[in-house]
Amino acid sequence: MLSSKASSNCHGQDSLYFLGWQVYEKNPFHEVENPTGIIQMGLAENQVSFDLVESWLRQNPDVMGLKNKDGESVFRDLALFQDYHGMPAFKNELVEYMAKIRGNKVKFDPNNLVLAAGATSANETLIFCLADPGDAILLPTPSYAGFDRDLKWRTGVEIVPIHCSSSNGFRISMFALEEAYERAQKLNLKVKGVLITNPSNPLGTTMTKDELQSLITFAIDKDIHLISDEVFSGTVFDSPCFISIMEAAMDSNLKRNTDVLSRIHIVYSLSKDLGLPGFRVGMIYSNNQTVVSAATKMSSFGLVSSQTQYLLSYMLANKKFTSHYMKRNQKRLKKRKEMLVSGLKKSGIKCLKSNAGLFCWVDMRHLLCSNTFEAETDLWKKILCEVGLNISPGSSFHCSQPGWFRVCFANMNQSTLQVALRRIKDFVERSSFDYQQNMASLSRKLISNWVRKLSSADREEQER
Repeated sequence: MLSSKASSNCHGQDSLYFLGWQVYEKNPFHEVENPTGIIQMGLAENQVSFDLVESWLRQNPDVMGLKNKDGESVFRDLALFQDYHGMPAFKNELVEYMAKIRGNKVKFDPNNLVLAAGATSANETLIFCLADPGDAILLPTPSYAGFDRDLKWRTGVEIVPIHCSSSNGFRISMFALEEAYERAQKLNLKVKGVLITNPSNPLGTTMTKDELQSLITFAIDKDIHLISDEVFSGTVFDSPCFISIMEAAMDSNLKRNTDVLSRIHIVYSLSKDLGLPGFRVGMIYSNNQTVVSAATKMSSFGLVSSQTQYLLSYMLANKKFTSHYMKRNQKRLKKRKEMLVSGLKKSGIKCLKSNAGLFCWVDMRHLLCSNTFEAETDLWKKILCEVGLNISPGSSFHCSQPGWFRVCFANMNQSTLQVALRRIKDFVERSSFDYQQNMASLSRKLISNWVRKLSSADREEQER
């Protein structure tokens, strides 16, 4: 009696990525109240600089109290109906902040900005604008686990993976890109675009200008769109620096194609950079006016509240605060990432070299009992249920190679991260000990069998 959408299983909720959260929520770690609970390392949330935001809010009580600079209440204005185009003051500050993160190498027009209730809503709205049900989007893997929901569930669009591997650090190769496009063609799928995350989720890496320009050239040649999800752009804490798709598109050779900018679209949010996922502030930026117009109409299904826009317009207008926040946040993220990498290294675990994000892409292939995704799932279950850490297995990110895991480091304090690292170290040592014991036991059995065979052979020789 229900719709096919209601009974569909393509939401992705049954992914191990989400199942780990469910197990964690039943037994969450607390340093005092539940020190043996599960530590959440599967949530890419930025809490390392929350104190800076809280400090600004304490220093600006009138904004929190919904008052203007003259101390007069603006509650009535904010509580009444608001146009879904968004507040001009907020959009103006937002495009300046986006430019600032990108080193002011590119400028953004607030008229080309569409607000949405988070990046989830922004990505889905953009797909609705660019593709019809049954069309295809090419997506490099490993890719964000939530994309099955964001891009596919309600839109009816098919995701065709661009398989990347550890052999080149999971970089997008033109061979893999062409192979994915040809695979879609063989499946009779009309490819409407390529979607990338830059910086990458789950890799924590940024793309080079050459790589971005190769993607743009590919999009032009195939007459398709290019979507760049740049929600982690403000988390780049190490070289190389972040290069936006818009900056790459400014190349003189590419600009000769007059409609190149009309097929490039950016998704951004304040969830990761400012650590405000609960505020649900996302956006689409496009130079394609048809896309902007359609997305603006669709945005009425997922608006950003007037109160949120009002508060953040004041916060982003404080240039001294935003500059201070960006510098401190990047330094803290770098320190926290180095703490995780160093701790894992002491346990014999390596990470993919990264320079951005709130997580590391961790190589645990040597801990698998076999080179299979079944073995990866078994290891994930052990780490979740026995070690008490919710990390995310590579299979939930559609990684083509078993044994990789995304491990988050910014959603907890340093002492909790230290507890997590001790647990991992103890687990690896126990696993190594158990392996040695099993090997010793196996050796004893082999020697015993060999001795019995020799004794049997001696008896047979004597009987002859």
